[in-house]
Amino acid sequence: MSEVRSKSKRSKPTTSSSNLNSFQSQTQTLISTMARKSSLLKQTLATILVLLVVYALLNTFLSPANSSSSSSSSLPKSTSKLETTFPFTYANSASIESGFSRENANNFPGKSVLKVYLYELPKRFTHGVIEHHSIARGRRPADDMALLQYPGHQHMAEWYLYKDLTRPDSDRVGSPVIRVTDPDEADLFYVPFFSSLSLIVNTARPAGSSSGQDQARVMYSDEENQEALVEWLEEQEYWKRNNGRDHVIVAQDPNALYRVIDKIKNSVLLVSDFGRLRSDQASLIKDVIVPYSHRINTYTGDVGVGNRKTLLFFMGARYRKEGGKIRDLLFQLLENEEDVIVRHGTQSRENRRAASQGMHTSKFCLNPAGDTPSACRLFDSIVSLCVPVIISDSIELPFEDVIDYRKIAIFIDSTSALKPGFVVSMLRGLTTLRIMEYQRELKEVKHYFQYEEPNGTVNEIWHQVSQKLPLIKLMINREKRLVKRELTEPDCSCLCTNQTGILTSL
Repeated sequence: MSEVRSKSKRSKPTTSSSNLNSFQSQTQTLISTMARKSSLLKQTLATILVLLVVYALLNTFLSPANSSSSSSSSLPKSTSKLETTFPFTYANSASIESGFSRENANNFPGKSVLKVYLYELPKRFTHGVIEHHSIARGRRPADDMALLQYPGHQHMAEWYLYKDLTRPDSDRVGSPVIRVTDPDEADLFYVPFFSSLSLIVNTARPAGSSSGQDQARVMYSDEENQEALVEWLEEQEYWKRNNGRDHVIVAQDPNALYRVIDKIKNSVLLVSDFGRLRSDQASLIKDVIVPYSHRINTYTGDVGVGNRKTLLFFMGARYRKEGGKIRDLLFQLLENEEDVIVRHGTQSRENRRAASQGMHTSKFCLNPAGDTPSACRLFDSIVSLCVPVIISDSIELPFEDVIDYRKIAIFIDSTSALKPGFVVSMLRGLTTLRIMEYQRELKEVKHYFQYEEPNGTVNEIWHQVSQKLPLIKLMINREKRLVKRELTEPDCSCLCTNQTGILTSL
């Protein structure tokens, strides 16, 4: 028994020693593992730290704008350098990503604006046209032509743009363009010839007149003024420098500048549509579609159909030429329809009042083609919140990069429109809620068609012009290195056609 106890006592230290060795071994393994993990963790943290530093550096130097707690802080210099490569506001060009609207871009600090030089034309091309228009209507010559009022008509873009550039700089805050007095600083040159007014100076001239005022009527010739303008331009250094490509000219009336159009077709033309222009004279690529001046009062009420008892309204000339022949056919289809008003009427103060009343109390306004694809009536409809029904297969519309016309108008192709009952059945099928959706969209965009609005039509025209500058520079540089050659078809700088499209849409 004593031996057993002795052996038992001797065996205990042996077991303890074995356990101790095992524990020490496990401890060393754990320490080694933790050391490796610690090293790996340190490497990971170091890598993350490096990535954060790189990201911070990239964000500092490449971000379009740094955030700031102060609303008056300016953009970083890196952004300013980027802006100088754009003809329009850098904030606007990045608006899709940053959420800036075009209106917000006007107040964006450090923006780059288009520099425009306003030619000081001889008076015969500006206020002289107004004076002759006044004399031709029986008024006496003015003592001071600068005080003459430009007469109201549907092609007044030339007047509003001219007045915009002659305003003091303090009144032009937020404009997409600035006027420069040094032509060497200019991006573009504006030619302020009142071409649309010039076209209608003598329409009221009586035949066989002999008095002094009547003689003044006879003396005025729009064709002579067109040719004189081109002669004057061709003497200007900056016209000759780039063959007129960096010049902006208003030719809003379809017949404006018709005699000299081939001599100015390189310029950016501001037109109502391309109805009487060839594809080698004008196109969407180089030119800008501008709205007619609306001739009826703007509707100031809210959306709704409670006071709009008439389904469809039209008032205008029934008989037109070319594409406008569809009007007479539509009259025949619609004049006996219940709750539809179609009236023949010409431009007069009384008829404008009647048209205002009719559009303000109608759900839909008919907009068929006239002598050319577009007409003033469309823009009267828009400011009346009277949903336009457009029946004009070749119409071009202003500002389509910012306005989706499908949200504010109904388009019907001519073939469908001439099917008996088609138009009225379509319109009667629309619910009150759908009509009010159209009205809400019209109310949202109508400022684009109001020339008198501070941030209205004029500013949007300048936005559109500014977007042409990269192409203008491209064509100028391209033209300087090309060998002159005779072309058998229009050059790519002018050609722009639309071969596809939805015929009928709601």
